Amino acid sequence: MPKIEEAFELYGKSYRFETGVLAKQATGAVVVNQGDSIMLVTAVISKERKNYDFFPLTVDFSEKMYAAGKIPGGYLKRESRPTDKATLNARTIDRPIRPCFPSGFRNEVQVVASVFTADQSNPVDVIGIMGASAALMVGAAPFTGPVAGVCIGRDRDSQEYVVNPTFGEADTCDLTITLAGTADKILMVECGADEIPEGQVLAAMEFGQKVLGEFCGAQQRFIDKVIAADMITPKEYLFDAPIDELHDRVFAHLDEMSAALKDADKASRIGRVEALKTAIKAEFSDEEWANPDWARAIPIECKGLEKKAMRAMVIATGERVDGRALDEIRTVTCTAGYLPLVHGSGLFTRGQTQVLSVATLGMLNEWQRFDTIDPIEGKRYIHHYNFPPYCTGETGRMGAPKRRELGHGALAERALLPVVPHEDEFPYTIRVVSEVLESNGSSSMASTCASTLALMDAGVPIKRPVSGVAMGLIKEGDDVAILSDIQGLEDFLGDMDFKVTGTERGITALQMDNKAAGLSIEILGRALAQAHEGRAFILGKMLEAIAEPRAELSSNAPHIITISIPTDKIREVIGSGGKVIRGIQEDTGAKIDIEEDGTIYIASRDEGGLEAKSRIEAIVRVPEVGEEYLGRVATIKDFGAFITLLPGKDGLLHISHVANGRVNRVEDVLEVGDEVKVKIIDIDERGKISLDRLDKPEAPAGSGLSHAPREGGHDDHRGHAPRPEGHSGGDNRPGRSAREGADDRQPRRRHQ
Repeated sequence: MPKIEEAFELYGKSYRFETGVLAKQATGAVVVNQGDSIMLVTAVISKERKNYDFFPLTVDFSEKMYAAGKIPGGYLKRESRPTDKATLNARTIDRPIRPCFPSGFRNEVQVVASVFTADQSNPVDVIGIMGASAALMVGAAPFTGPVAGVCIGRDRDSQEYVVNPTFGEADTCDLTITLAGTADKILMVECGADEIPEGQVLAAMEFGQKVLGEFCGAQQRFIDKVIAADMITPKEYLFDAPIDELHDRVFAHLDEMSAALKDADKASRIGRVEALKTAIKAEFSDEEWANPDWARAIPIECKGLEKKAMRAMVIATGERVDGRALDEIRTVTCTAGYLPLVHGSGLFTRGQTQVLSVATLGMLNEWQRFDTIDPIEGKRYIHHYNFPPYCTGETGRMGAPKRRELGHGALAERALLPVVPHEDEFPYTIRVVSEVLESNGSSSMASTCASTLALMDAGVPIKRPVSGVAMGLIKEGDDVAILSDIQGLEDFLGDMDFKVTGTERGITALQMDNKAAGLSIEILGRALAQAHEGRAFILGKMLEAIAEPRAELSSNAPHIITISIPTDKIREVIGSGGKVIRGIQEDTGAKIDIEEDGTIYIASRDEGGLEAKSRIEAIVRVPEVGEEYLGRVATIKDFGAFITLLPGKDGLLHISHVANGRVNRVEDVLEVGDEVKVKIIDIDERGKISLDRLDKPEAPAGSGLSHAPREGGHDDHRGHAPRPEGHSGGDNRPGRSAREGADDRQPRRRHQ
């Protein structure tokens, strides 16, 4: 088998397709590059058709740490379950290719995208869509390609578009939008934006559609080369063909199904619909059920009947199953501060969808660290989404999050991230957990709204509140109906799920999936305009519950004090083996985090934080000549007493300064532990401190002649006596080597 490749450049970046060398036993295999990021995408189609009433497509994204020259963390030093990012990348590939398979195709299809090298500059997500499309076409799958994926970024300063931005370029963008589709239709949208108006987002989509066409053209040139080399072998597949007699008997119940669907209560409607389906199935004889083709087709036709009835109702009359108008939002109720004790909470209910979000604040050192092939180290804003089976009245497995939960959590996180304050303004790690308590459509948008309430209840100074709405579409021929705030049935049986979030100023996130053959920019523009009205209505209801972030943080949340110290003082604050910093934390109950640049974060729920701050400031404070202190006698020597002024800072009170008059023995005037008012009269070039006593008593009787010191100094003993063990005179504690104290509390760099 010869090697076929197509290399090309678009918008300043290089790409390449290759087949015929790797994974030749797969149905189709293509290597795709962007720069030096290389991915092998394989597609395998089972030889036999499965007895399913759905299309069994599986997409896996395999990232190995060797691709980035890293060794996995953990004890096993081996990759285990996919990372969240890998799961999201798999979903990004799955969503645009799924609608490109014909209805009735039941063979299992598995697409595996394996990252071989990640050059730490070019991301490896959207090129996987092109690789999957090319692999399916090389494998002669019943697939209407080519399908491409692109990411369009907009530079914050120049407002110029950047195609497939590098990690560095993405950091400078105020809009990043990932599109997948054919040369003239869009199948999938993922977008994150810094409150960008709808018109500007739509303009980026229009540009992205043009770019999609160029990438589809390059992919088609590659496929044409493969065809010319006679490397594609056509295959015959069986499809579920309609059985006319069966179809007519089922669809004779269309009016009954329409009547059964007209119920605003989800459980009641499902019960009525299922009862009708059961009655329809009972009309078929045992002999008809014994026919495997009929046995497979009867449930499929019953599902088709439900879909036809719902869609016909919307197109013909503009009526929805729950009686709402096309642009009408379900009843919305909001509660901020629903739970006691937690840092912040918000309960959002819209129709029969209900989400409780809980916000928790922590130290910056509690940020989430990543162990992936990407150069991004982690994040300080974390959003988790949970969808337990009881929220739909079902039983099911509880445990690790499923792909859908990861995807919905990522969308809600992207929706709120643009309004989360920077750590310089709000030095906290923020985690929000959305618990879906009841679901009848658009729970991800409900989690966005509930999380906004929770953040404001916690006192997080978000820039502006974010609301979200899910839009739907019913398209029959040239007839199009756009639905606001879709419920579960309209999502399941409709043609589009288009989620839009944003503030009063503009959009923060988009996500669109399309079950049809793609959507035009014109239809997406109409959906965005209608979504704007829906978002505004929902936001108004949210602001009735809480108009702005609370002025004070919750008393249950840690209060963080930020101070800055010279970097050369970090060692003193940490102490040998971390002894000093641990002691402060144990004594005050505060948590302390020290950054490399000398920034210190102190978290506490009581006055312990202020005490910890005072102790740290005392450690790093640099005494100056003329300052007065109430010190404590630490050690007495023949030539004077060492007085502790600050933690780790001692000065010498010479014997000539302990009293008025001559003193033969320091012990005649002072004892260890005595408090003494002193003043700094000299600091020599080595940092040694000389003191004078301010409250000198008279020398004890019989002490001898007066001993007057020289102006500005002491006799020859001053500063030249051996250093007392355990004390210092302005520098590090004696006996500390240059490397002492470098323990596990050393400062470390955190990615924003």
